[in-house]
Amino acid sequence: MAFENYKPSLDDPNAWVPYRYYPSVPAAATFIALYSIVTIAHIAIIVTRRTRSFTPFIIGGLFELVGYIGRAISAGDIWALGPYIVQSILLLVAPALFAASIYIILGQIMVFVDGGEFSLVPRRWLTKLFVAGDVVSFLLQMAELLNLGERIIIAGLFAQIVFFGLFIVVAITFQIRFTRYTTGISATAASIPHQGALSPRLAKWKKHMYTLYAGSVLIMIRSIFRVVEYLMGNNGFLLRHEYFIYIFDAALMFLVMVLFLCVHPSQL
Repeated sequence: MAFENYKPSLDDPNAWVPYRYYPSVPAAATFIALYSIVTIAHIAIIVTRRTRSFTPFIIGGLFELVGYIGRAISAGDIWALGPYIVQSILLLVAPALFAASIYIILGQIMVFVDGGEFSLVPRRWLTKLFVAGDVVSFLLQMAELLNLGERIIIAGLFAQIVFFGLFIVVAITFQIRFTRYTTGISATAASIPHQGALSPRLAKWKKHMYTLYAGSVLIMIRSIFRVVEYLMGNNGFLLRHEYFIYIFDAALMFLVMVLFLCVHPSQL
């Protein structure tokens, strides 16, 4: 489907157009290559180490990959709605899948160190609560498919930011409480649960927590960027300059995938 007769100027502030510029093929091709490499690497790990709980993360990577393929196709015809809708939807919702995996990772860390009692939210509800919030955010953002408008999408992005903010508070509180506990009783093999079985793990869990924080901050920055982008409207400054989406979305989400490739939850 494409616009047959309605093709206003890309600079017309009163007209809605799919793009306010001609998408860059080299930029899209670069991230198609990058996301292909990192997604294949993640798939290899999930298959060999059987970390099925990380599946949403893989789907998010595939969404990013297909999204930038859509942008590359759009460069050939910016009025074709198919590629535009594909890239718009997939790039918008992919980070919600990354977030879902990060919520799962915190639960895994708590199990790894046997520290669920130090969480603000009971561990058995932790993943369910935040993934449920992520699903709400996901569905609200997917509303664009039903043409329900930008306000619904903005609401979905705000929901993602709120739940992610609460999640970070829960994660930081857990780390502070658990660190105080292990420090207060002296983190030695004889003074921690399971008669020292946890001791070798203490060197690992903080590394995963810091990776979790780094990924969370990157997703938070990207979500804030998207909220501002939609609030400014179709003729806003951010949507009129393509480099913003590559700096504050493509690059940041690629870094998230690289982070969890370097410090993979299968190590827990």
